[in-house]
Amino acid sequence: MIRSELVAFLSEANPGLSARELDLIVTVFFDTITARLAAGGRVELRGFGAFSTRSRDGRTGRNPRTGASVAIQPKRVPYFKPGKEMRERLNV
Repeated sequence: MIRSELVAFLSEANPGLSARELDLIVTVFFDTITARLAAGGRVELRGFGAFSTRSRDGRTGRNPRTGASVAIQPKRVPYFKPGKEMRERLNV
């Protein structure tokens, strides 16, 4: 499901809200999760899962075109751990 499909689904489920309002709600929801992760925090949605970040160490990679060594800087990457209820629903 892509973002526009999510907004369309929410529009059908909530006829009292306009598509513009629902798009704003989805935007605020994702922006809030992103801001919390960028600040080094964690976001937990009970029954769904938890978003956090993990650190990756720097390493030496290779440029696939030239084969030259390239230094890859350490970085944080997003991580999602599904909740117990989600795992149970997926593995019925």
